[in-house]
Formats: sequence, C-alpha cells, structure tokens
Amino acid sequence: MHMPKRLIGLIAMIQFVLCLAHFFLYETWTFSPGVDETSAPIWIKLGFGLLSVSFVAASLLAFRYTNAVLRAFYRAAAVWLGLLTFLFPAAVFSWIIFGVARVALLHTDFHLIVKSLFGVALVIGVYGVFNASWTRVTRTTVRLANLPAAWRGRRAALISDVHLGHVRNGGFLRRLVTTILREKPDAVFVAGDLYDGTAIDVKRAAEPLNKLKAPHGVYFVAGNHEQFGDDGKYLRAIAAAGVRVLSNEKVEVEGLQIIGIPYRNATPDGHLASALHDIHLDRDRASILLTHAPDHPQVAEAAGVSLQLSGHTHLGQFLPWSWVARRVYRQFVYGLSRVGTMQIFTSCGAGTWGPPLRLGSNPEIVMLEFQ
Repeated sequence: MHMPKRLIGLIAMIQFVLCLAHFFLYETWTFSPGVDETSAPIWIKLGFGLLSVSFVAASLLAFRYTNAVLRAFYRAAAVWLGLLTFLFPAAVFSWIIFGVARVALLHTDFHLIVKSLFGVALVIGVYGVFNASWTRVTRTTVRLANLPAAWRGRRAALISDVHLGHVRNGGFLRRLVTTILREKPDAVFVAGDLYDGTAIDVKRAAEPLNKLKAPHGVYFVAGNHEQFGDDGKYLRAIAAAGVRVLSNEKVEVEGLQIIGIPYRNATPDGHLASALHDIHLDRDRASILLTHAPDHPQVAEAAGVSLQLSGHTHLGQFLPWSWVARRVYRQFVYGLSRVGTMQIFTSCGAGTWGPPLRLGSNPEIVMLEFQ
C-alpha cells in the first residue's frame, strides 16, 4: 500500500512526540536525588520504549488487518494513550512541586510525590474508560416554526460517532439499538461516523441495524470516517441493513422535509450552499438537515433550514481536548443552540475515537421531542 509522503511525515511527527513524552515519564519515574538513574531495571526501560511505539504500531496495523489479537492490542494501546494524557501533566506537576520545595529549602520525597500524582492520574483515567462505556439517554425539546401538526409531540432518536472498529463492534451497536427501541422513537437519525474507518467486516458490524425500526424511517448520512476513501462499502452495508442513506437529497415525511448532506459535500470546497440549493428546500415548511459536522451552520441557516442535527465534536472526549473542541466549535460544540432563525443540535456521540475514554463528556443517545 503506497503511503503519501505527507502522511509519513505526520506519522513520524506523532511518533517523535510520543517518544519525547514517554522519555519524560521515564525520567520522572526513575529520578531520585543523589542516586544514579542508570540503575533502573532494564524491564522499565524496555517497557517505556514499547509503550512509546504501541499506539502508532497498533493504528497502522488496524487499518489493514482485523483479528482478535490485534483488536486486543489496539484497545490496550488506545487506553494507554488516554492514560498518558493524564500521566504527563502529573509528571509536570511533580517537577513543579519538587522545584518549589527545593527553593523553599523543604525536604521532599520526590518519588512519593510522583507515585501519588501518578496514582491520581491513573484513577482518573480508569474512570474515564468506564464512563466511555456507559451510554446515557439525553432528552431535549425542539420547537420548530411551521412544524406539521402530525409531527407535534413526535420523538426522534439521534446517534452519531459510534466508531465501529477495533474498540467498538457489533455488540456495542446491538446494545445501542436495544436502548433506542426501548424509547419507541417515531424516527431515527444517524449523523455519521458509524464506522471508525479501520479494517472491519462492515456488513457484519452493521447487522444490528436490521432490527432498528421506526414508523417514519431510519436515516443515515456519511461522516468523515466513512469518507477517508471510497465510502461505497460502508454505505452498501448500511443500506443492506434497511437504513435509508441520504446523499445530497431530501425526503418528505408527512410534511416534514428531511435532508441529508454527507461530510464531503458539507464543506466549503464541497459546495454546501450549492448542494442545499439543488435540493429545492421549501423555506415555508419545517425542515431537518442531517449532516455530520457543525462546521458551517450559517450556510444551512441562509438556505432556510429549520433544524440541523450533527455530531463529530465528541465534546473533546476529555481534557485537554475538550478545551480545544470548545475553542474550535464555540457554542455549536454540544447541545441545542441557534444561529439566526435556525436551531442546531450537536451530539457528543455514542462511541469514541482514539483513546476509549470520556471525562467531562458522556456517550449518549439523544431523544428529541418536536413541538
């Protein structure tokens, strides 16, 4: 498989950063004032070395192969990457405390400080792993102008960012479907990234969707992870499971306009405005736009959309990425917000990407009630 030079450069840069981070952790763990750090056992050095390359190696393999051993390796490497996010600042704070104590001429046990802060970091990380597996049902009411009388009081389920792959699989999707069916929604919207984009039996993973039924339809729109390359195999598997795949089109259900624009066409280069124009949206009637990312809501608002449903942000999953997500997406990062006359609801998703951790965000199925 030919790999573009820019991608090789990006992978090399990521690996370099990970090696530096692990070297810093190693130095922090083995440092003892007045003791030669070369006395650290060889297994500690090998352990940190292997951990530093584990996620990049697992990711490269995951895009080409799938089996039980690789899935376990990828899952472990992804969890470790998440734990590293908490261990690194713990190491930084250890040195800060040590430095302040030295300046203040206070005696400190550096290794005790490190063990304590690392322990706190690990507890937080482990909680994040468990939290990422606990899917909640969140509820909100959306009031739309010109909503057809038949839709008043009806409810729709919204899920996004399931990321079926080496961490989440068909069993996870089966549990989501069971929970959704228990809510008895009138319609179901799947706002992209059902798949992670890694090697997977796409048809088998989508099989639980066969049981996902709603009186007024189940609709899917492709996200960026389906569209890393050719999205055909994903879309065919989803359609074969009985889900209506929307691609630059509109369907009308008892007076309500339901529109689907896939990720690739919902960018400025993808001519979102042109795609919406070609759909011939009736501005005088309520409409729902299903599109993966809340990147350009002002374009949808200008086209006359009433409500946009999206995902993609994950609400950052955990710190510090949640800060980054809020800075990038501002008020559209999560929940119900408004731009002009259009409302937009962004879900933080049901699954995870990369580290299977959530802290400050919860995996969710959203139940929308229309009024």
